[in-house]
Formats: sequence, structure tokens, C-alpha cells
Amino acid sequence: MTRPLPSLDQIRAGGKAAVARALTTIETADGTEALARLLDAAAADPQGFVLGLTGPPGVGKSTLTNALIRAYRGAGLTVGVIAVDPSSRFTGGALLGDRTRLQTDPEDKGVFVRSMAARDRLGGLSDHAVAAIVLMRALFDRVIVESVGIGQSEADIAFVADSVLLCIQPGSGDSLQFMKAGIMEVPDIVVVTKADMGAPARRARADVAGALSLAQSAPGAWGAPVVLTSAVTGEGLGDVVDAAARHLGWLGETGRLAAQRDGQRRHWIEDALRTRFGHRGLARIDIPAALTDAGGPFEAIRRASEGLERRIG
Repeated sequence: MTRPLPSLDQIRAGGKAAVARALTTIETADGTEALARLLDAAAADPQGFVLGLTGPPGVGKSTLTNALIRAYRGAGLTVGVIAVDPSSRFTGGALLGDRTRLQTDPEDKGVFVRSMAARDRLGGLSDHAVAAIVLMRALFDRVIVESVGIGQSEADIAFVADSVLLCIQPGSGDSLQFMKAGIMEVPDIVVVTKADMGAPARRARADVAGALSLAQSAPGAWGAPVVLTSAVTGEGLGDVVDAAARHLGWLGETGRLAAQRDGQRRHWIEDALRTRFGHRGLARIDIPAALTDAGGPFEAIRRASEGLERRIG
């Protein structure tokens, strides 16, 4: 007999162990009506905000994640972290699944860290990452998503995060590459790491600020700040936290948060169906109608998938 899935309230009351079991259920109960109901309940009841950290490997995303965890816990906020790592070619699991770079207190009930394997998804997020993020957003005040990286085809983070933080390092050519790839349209905040390098860091900030001034010129648009920070000296870490707070405040004040999340829900359905059935399968589904009829994005995905499997298979 299949064990019934817990409710959101039961997960909230169950602590870290309950959260871990619920996240595991996302993989073991994939495609079931019960899981779709749980995830849609989570999607309809967000308790916090999602910050997406992206950038090339080695740029310092984990260091910044550590700093954000300390800052938010110091402010009394609970923090969930989803770290999406490269996949092992042999096991399919996360290569850095032990998360040795993240320094958290195992006794702190207000912090939860989960590693997930990218499984060759170009967008820098794993197959089940969206569901995990939606669930954790309903459980924690802040959810930090550390993605594999970003490139011309790797902008999935924008479809799950409320605020996207792009990390680049001076002297690496990152700023030029991102300008060429059009990635400057993605971030809400740009963090130039290794500010202790001095002049190269300031030059990288100037280059990025120039690129952003061209990419974000629409009236009333958010002007992404470029923040210098250093893990060595601690310089600028508070500025990163302040920039994230300002962006979240701006989203709420302008009404863009609700509209952004509505767009994300439609994107989740579209992406899931395209991944499973291709463009021809996706063309058979009216996404807005499917979302309205199902009452939530995950049930819409489940119903549409079942219908397409019958018609195509």
C-alpha cells in the first residue's frame, strides 16, 4: 500500500527530516496525482523569496552562498539551499554532493542544504529542481539556488528565481563573454568577486555597468546594480544582501513579483512538456487553458502528459 504524502503543514512541523523526505518524494513519486497536489499547494503558498546564484565554475558562488546564509540567519530568517552540481557520468548523481564548500551548522534547524545533479540539463538546473525550489519556497524565508553555471543556453535560473545574482570575476574575460552572449538581460544583480584584486576588479565593474546601461534601457525597468565583493576581506558582502533586499522590495512595490511568478508557472508547464514530447507535442496543448483547468502548474503538467502519451504513444 502506498504511503500517503504529507501535507505542507506536516512537513513544516517535521523539521529537517521531513523536508529531506519530501524532497526525496519529488523523485520517487514523480508523475503522481498526490505529488502534483502537494507541489501545487506549495506553489500557491509561497512563504519566502528565491535568490538564484549563477556564474562560471570557480567564480565564488559557494562563498557568496555561505555569506548570504550567515546574513539571513543573523537576521532571524530561515534559509533553504539547493545546490545544483555537475552530474557523474557513472552514477548520474551530484559530483559535489557532500557540499564541503558550504559551511553550515548541522544543529541549526533554520538552515537546510540539498544537492541535486544537473543531469546534463543545459539550463543549469536539474530535472526535479523546479519542484524542489517550489516546495522549499513554501517552507523557508529565503531559498538560495546555486546553479551549475551560465552561458548562452543556460538561463533557466531566471524561471525559478525572484532575484538572479550573476557572479563574475575580474581578469577572466567573463564580462566580455556575457556581453557577447546576451546574458546581461538575465541578472537583477551583478556581483564582481575578488574585489581585493583592486584595479582589475574595478575595471570589471565598469565594463559590466557599461553593458547593463545598454541592455536595460526600458522606462521603469529595474537597473541592476554592480556590486564588488571579496571573500578574503568581507568587503561588499553587506552590499550584496542590501541589493537583494532592494530588488525584492521593488518587485513587491511595482506589482512585478506576482506577474513574474505567473509567467514562471506557465514556463514550467511549457518546458516540462517540450522536454518530454518535443515541440510537436507542446503545440497540441493550450498552456493557459491547461493551467486554469488543472488549478496549478504541476497538475497541469501531469494531466497534459497523460493526454499526450495516449495520443502520441
